[in-house]
Amino acid sequence: MAEGRPRGHPRTGAFLATVTTRLAISTARSARVRREAYVGPWLPEPVDTSADPQLGAERAEAVEMAVLLLLERLNPVERAAYVLREAFDYSYRQVAAILETSEGNARQLVSLARKHLATERREQVSRGEHQRLLEVFLTAAQTGDLRTLEEALAADVVSYADGGGIRGASRIPVVGRSYVSKYLTAFAPRFWPGAQVRWVEANDRPAVLVHSDGKAVALLSIDASTQGIDRLMWVTNPGKLASYAASSSC
Repeated sequence: MAEGRPRGHPRTGAFLATVTTRLAISTARSARVRREAYVGPWLPEPVDTSADPQLGAERAEAVEMAVLLLLERLNPVERAAYVLREAFDYSYRQVAAILETSEGNARQLVSLARKHLATERREQVSRGEHQRLLEVFLTAAQTGDLRTLEEALAADVVSYADGGGIRGASRIPVVGRSYVSKYLTAFAPRFWPGAQVRWVEANDRPAVLVHSDGKAVALLSIDASTQGIDRLMWVTNPGKLASYAASSSC
């Protein structure tokens, strides 16, 4: 097992990793408090991994939108251990040193995070099938095709719309195939006419960026398994969209 990805002087790399991780844990704790007052569902800020192929190649599953969403349910230390191990390939010894804990506890923290993700998330489909499901869903959503929507969605699908209280969006997650498909069918005549869609990559997965009157109004990502689309994730918060739209247009 490699000792980790950082390059340069090992002591400098270890120091920077330690400082960055501790700052991230502190930020995550304060962010959780702020999130309690967040209006509506909260989704991670999207990242244009096509602009930085190395980001997607090296971090793979750890940057996926659904994984980041589920990691928010872990405490900050568990999340830090998982990201250091899975995203950056640090050894358990290095993770333990950074978190100032024992190697055994570092292993336990990562194991708990993996178990949580395995419980909350089904085995994923291939990238090609992921895009096919998103294409089928997009066409059905635009046309209000209720039957096709229901066929594309898993029985327990959840639709999250992160508008941050700024843009009109459901302020609670919509749960279940019947409720989600009917909600989207009713929503279609108000949202899709005049909208332009562009295929993009967000968090290492195919996604759709929606524009209206020349402005980005939504980024749609999905989480999909063999049972269909498990999660719909709509980022409509202008603050989160702005940086993504700017990077994806480069």
